[in-house]
Amino acid sequence: MAAPRFDEPPLDCPRCPRLVAFRHELQGKYPDWGNAPVRSFGDLDARLLIVGLAPGMKGANRTGRPFTGDYAGELLYATLLEFGFARGTYRADPNDGLRLVDCRIANAVRCLPPENKPLPAEFTACRPFLQAELAVMPNLKTILALGKGAHDQILRALTVRPAGAYPFVHGRLHALPTGLQLADSYHCSRYNTNTGRLTTGMFHDVFGKIREALGR
Repeated sequence: MAAPRFDEPPLDCPRCPRLVAFRHELQGKYPDWGNAPVRSFGDLDARLLIVGLAPGMKGANRTGRPFTGDYAGELLYATLLEFGFARGTYRADPNDGLRLVDCRIANAVRCLPPENKPLPAEFTACRPFLQAELAVMPNLKTILALGKGAHDQILRALTVRPAGAYPFVHGRLHALPTGLQLADSYHCSRYNTNTGRLTTGMFHDVFGKIREALGR
C-alpha cells in the first residue's frame, strides 16, 4: 500500500497577496533564508499532530522547518525528546538529523505573516492545506494546539460546531465529535515563557497528558 501523501502549498504559493509581497520583500533582504511556505515535519502516519499558528521570521521562515531556529523550537523539541516524540539531537538546523516519532508538526498558516498576525482571509485561504493534511493521517488520535489561534483554526478545519463548546483552556484535552482529541497549550514562545504564562513544567504537564492518552 502506498504511503499517504498530500500536496503541500507550492513554494511560490500565490493565495495571499499580502503574504506574497512580504515574502518577496524578505527574499530581497535575506536571499539565503527559506522565505517560502513552510512544509510540515514528521510522518503522516503519526498519531499526534502539533499545530502552530504560522512560521516565525527567524525560525521556520529562515530554516524551512517548523519551529526550527527560534526559542519556541528550543522548548518544543526538548520536550518532544523528553517524552519520546523525537530522537536525535536538536541543533536548530533542518539538517541536524532530528527525527520525529509518532508525531508531526504543521502550521495553520504556512507562510510568514507580518508581525506574526495572519488576517482572517489568510486563515481561510490556507485552511484547505490543513484540512487535506488531516484527511490523510489515518492513525491520527490527538491534535495539540499551540495557542488559541491554532485551536480556533483546528476547529474550523474539522468543521466542529458549535466551536464555543470547546473553549481554549491551557492543559485541557477535548473529546471532539470527530473522534479526535484536541489538546490545548499556551504557545511556547519566548514572550510566554519570559512572562511566566507558560513554564517548562506547564508545558511538560500537557505532554504528559498526551503521552498517557496515547500510551507508550
